[in-house]
Amino acid sequence: MSLFHQHQPQPNLTLKRLNRRQFLTTCTATLAGLIALSKQVKASNQPMIRPPKLYPGAGVGLISPASAVFLQEDLNIVVDAVKALGLVPYLAPHLMDRYGYLAGKDQDRAADVNQFFADPNIKMLMPLRGGWGCSRMLPYLDYNLIRKNPKIIIGFSDITALILAIYAKTGLVTFHGPNGLTSWRKDQTQSFREVLFLGEKATYQNQLAPEDSDRLMQVKNRIQIITPGKTRGKLIGGNLTLVSNLVGTPYFPDAQGAILFVEDVGEEIYRIDRLLTHLKLAGVLDQLSGFIFGQCINCDPDRYYGSLTLEEVVRDHIQPLNIPAWYGATIGHLEPVLTFPIGIEVEIDANTGTIRMLEPAVI
Repeated sequence: MSLFHQHQPQPNLTLKRLNRRQFLTTCTATLAGLIALSKQVKASNQPMIRPPKLYPGAGVGLISPASAVFLQEDLNIVVDAVKALGLVPYLAPHLMDRYGYLAGKDQDRAADVNQFFADPNIKMLMPLRGGWGCSRMLPYLDYNLIRKNPKIIIGFSDITALILAIYAKTGLVTFHGPNGLTSWRKDQTQSFREVLFLGEKATYQNQLAPEDSDRLMQVKNRIQIITPGKTRGKLIGGNLTLVSNLVGTPYFPDAQGAILFVEDVGEEIYRIDRLLTHLKLAGVLDQLSGFIFGQCINCDPDRYYGSLTLEEVVRDHIQPLNIPAWYGATIGHLEPVLTFPIGIEVEIDANTGTIRMLEPAVI
């Protein structure tokens, strides 16, 4: 019965009841928070698992874990790309579903991922595109199944949530790289083959743009050193919005001693400031051994406000950390989309803007 309907309640007794309820509520909330924190710490310290490498004729499961693909011709293009790589495409049951702006219901999209990890014919999972929606399906993934059946899973943009969550919860090395509907030009395809077919320890550095080939100096694809130096650590990262959104959940990897790379698209500079501030206040930035800011495509200041530059915002947050860091890596929503392993030990050199894998990402 509600206290508001009791006749002539005893003030002291009512106060004691309320205090007891408040006490129990507080204890329950605290315990739940500790359990969640324990789960997050446990999930973030899984032993590393490398997936088997690709080979000609390997099966690729095509999935739509985020936004929907509306045109059959887009699917045909991805199928052609997979075949041109010498791989065999398999279509997920809910691949062309649509639920508003999503590629189907959360449980259905997760079921496609679970099914392909369970299928021995599938050696790699590749999304058609990014967009939005991966974060919604994370609770429905079978992480024990994924851990027991390690396979390559790749993608970028919104797929950041999927590849970081799987790495955090299982220890499986995942890959920030092409979605199906990217260009698959020479440099992108070469990076994909080197890392996933050949198991090479790749080195990444901004390439000279064609329009700079006959210039005395480099104009495009320049880096800006934030703090010089070299360091080593596990490579984690992806789209900054998704990285920031996962902080404080069981799906965010252990950042202690890690090297974080981030990129974004279509965000105004004050929003990038907000996202980096969240990483700072959550204690993530203080744990890092190195930092790389890639490209922020169409990240222009709001015309109605005065603005810092993007480089100033990044420096404000990263320079006080005194860790090797640079700005301007060619990572993001631009060509080529190279294949970066999540969870592999790398060495970075901020003086030259170089990322060097210290171990293969596949076995």
